[in-house]
Amino acid sequence: MKKDEGIIISLKISPNASKNEIIKSSDGVKVKITAQPIDGKANKCLVEYLSKLFKIPKTSIVILKGETSKEKTLLIKTEDDDKISMIKSVLY
Repeated sequence: MKKDEGIIISLKISPNASKNEIIKSSDGVKVKITAQPIDGKANKCLVEYLSKLFKIPKTSIVILKGETSKEKTLLIKTEDDDKISMIKSVLY
């Protein structure tokens, strides 16, 4: 969903994976991350992974909902239409 300040995405995370990766399925998008869900490490790893993947600053990724849940709603702040298109193509 596009907002004025960027794009809002919903996804599930799966911590303790063997590698960081994005898996699309009929249930939606699942992001596997290597970090454990302890002391916010999984959230930090998720933000770092998406930041590198989409080539945007970590400060541009905000967890709106699901700080302690596997189901997360993120705001990716960017006004660059090319980046928004790239994010949509990877996640949807």
